[in-house]
Amino acid sequence: MLKNLLLILLIFLTLIIKAQDFSTKSKKAIKYYKSAIFHFDNNKTDIAVKELKRAIKKDNNFIEAYLLMGDIYKVRKENQKEINTYFKIIEIDENFFPYIYYNLASSELRIGEYEIAKSHFIKFLKEKKVRKDIINIAEQKLKQCDFAIEQIKNPVKFNPINLGPNVNSIYDDYWPALTVDGKTLITTVMLPKEEAYISLHDSTQEDFYVSYLKNKNWTKATKLSSIINTPFNEGALSISSDGSYCFFTACGRSNGYGLCDIYMAKNENGKWTRPVNIGRPVNSKYSEKQPSISSDGKTLYFSSNRPGGKGNMDLWVSTYENSRWSEPQNLGDSINTFNSEISPFIHHDNQTLYFASNGHMGMGGYDMFVSRKDSTEKWSRPENLGYPINTFGEEFGMIINSEGNKAFFSSDREKVTGRDIYEFALPEKIKPISVNYVNGFVYDSKTNIKLEAEIELIDIETNKIITKKTSDKTSGKYLVCLPTNKNYALEVNKKGYLFFSENFSLKDNNNSLNPYLINIPLHPINIGEKIILKNIFFSTNSYELKKESFFELSKIIQLMNNNPDIKAEIAGHTDSTGTKEYNIKLSQNRAKSVYNYLIKNSDLKSRLTYKGYGSSMPIATNNTILGRSKNRRTEFIIITK
Repeated sequence: MLKNLLLILLIFLTLIIKAQDFSTKSKKAIKYYKSAIFHFDNNKTDIAVKELKRAIKKDNNFIEAYLLMGDIYKVRKENQKEINTYFKIIEIDENFFPYIYYNLASSELRIGEYEIAKSHFIKFLKEKKVRKDIINIAEQKLKQCDFAIEQIKNPVKFNPINLGPNVNSIYDDYWPALTVDGKTLITTVMLPKEEAYISLHDSTQEDFYVSYLKNKNWTKATKLSSIINTPFNEGALSISSDGSYCFFTACGRSNGYGLCDIYMAKNENGKWTRPVNIGRPVNSKYSEKQPSISSDGKTLYFSSNRPGGKGNMDLWVSTYENSRWSEPQNLGDSINTFNSEISPFIHHDNQTLYFASNGHMGMGGYDMFVSRKDSTEKWSRPENLGYPINTFGEEFGMIINSEGNKAFFSSDREKVTGRDIYEFALPEKIKPISVNYVNGFVYDSKTNIKLEAEIELIDIETNKIITKKTSDKTSGKYLVCLPTNKNYALEVNKKGYLFFSENFSLKDNNNSLNPYLINIPLHPINIGEKIILKNIFFSTNSYELKKESFFELSKIIQLMNNNPDIKAEIAGHTDSTGTKEYNIKLSQNRAKSVYNYLIKNSDLKSRLTYKGYGSSMPIATNNTILGRSKNRRTEFIIITK
């Protein structure tokens, strides 16, 4: 918008210079006008307006004074005054400045007067002596009017609810961030600066505040941390799914690489560490802002004006590999435009991206959009979230809870309280995939000491690792997000221990949003210790291995290769359904199938045996469906070390 304003102002001044004279003969009016230009150039718009009013008082038909007045009102976002000024120019001489209807229509578009703006864009496009690039912009804005008119005719369901005085302050509150459990909310608050830090051009600062959900109510927001908050600006925080670390934007820091950089801080034992600049290659001599970290902590999305982009601000992505961030990649033409894309939010499903853009077709200003990653890792064409979620104003900074049914955003719709945080139910069409999670801690089964261990979440249909992370080295705590559109294997590994195996069947499971709490015991590699292999699958009454078993079988091979002295038995078990003889035979055949796969894909034949135990060794009751499913199992048992 600023670029377009400067372009029109440049055209206007060029026309005046070429004309060598003014629409007025009053020397005093011209003197006041030139004084206004000087003050406007020096950002003293109040004085410039006073000078222009003095000029107009000398000649009420001084068109150049009105044109500059309109430009100043545009900069100051005094839209109605700007519009009134352009109508005055048209009343005097509508042919004096060929771009007057473009200016007027653009102003009307900014306040949502779409029908009348459309008529004035059409009138402007009949002009012959105008620049082609301005014609192109006008044609695009005309399409925007048509789009907005159609959106208003077909509104989406939208009922925003203010989060109230516990979350919102008397100042502007914005950029919400939420943990995956929905219980920790961090916001950015625009505060008055302490007197010692007030500068000539800046009397406010941004700090982070935090509120907690307790008994279905938000606690009174308090400052997040004196270590993170400073007398300067910190904003647009993104918190990890488990709340153990965060990324945020800070500008003008002495250790910065550019105007604005991305920083990271950790939460250790309830206290935040001193933030560190995440450095190159993410940060550059340009501006990197508004980070959003994926639920597995491996992918960072952000907005930047660095070279190689498509427009003013683009969305970029970097992945954490080998203990460092990769060279950022532009998200490409499907996401980025010739204008600006900002405020990315990657949902906990790692597949649905929300962001704001003033380049994609919208209602005016920044609109919010959604795009989804397909199976080839490409982003879909962005979809406008619709009216009245989007309006003629500036909409950005929206986040979505893990369940995908509730959005949080900032708005100044209640003018008395400034910008506040609101929530609303997300329309079905723009929802992400619902996400559940499993959390707990990892510990030594013998000593109860908490362990740092590697945790892998695997899509068992594709055998692709979805998430790879480690439990906390001190507390053993972990949290893994579980998008509810797949079935998963969870594998937990640590050198010197047998791996832990768990299965989550969430595909087509409508009751899959209750979080799982699993404290994971890892067993040292000793004779008699066993793994219940929960990701070995057979068809009912069959001993043919399903392909979903292959990842877990590869983990057994890896375990034995890493521990060449151990020998093991593959043990098959059934429930009590069927005869004793049938169950012995079925369990024997299933154990043999696992054995055959392992020796076919490795050189472990001399170190493996197998046996079927039928229903003779239950670990749960056979009187329930759940109990019988636990008894149908395959085990890996250490027999020699």
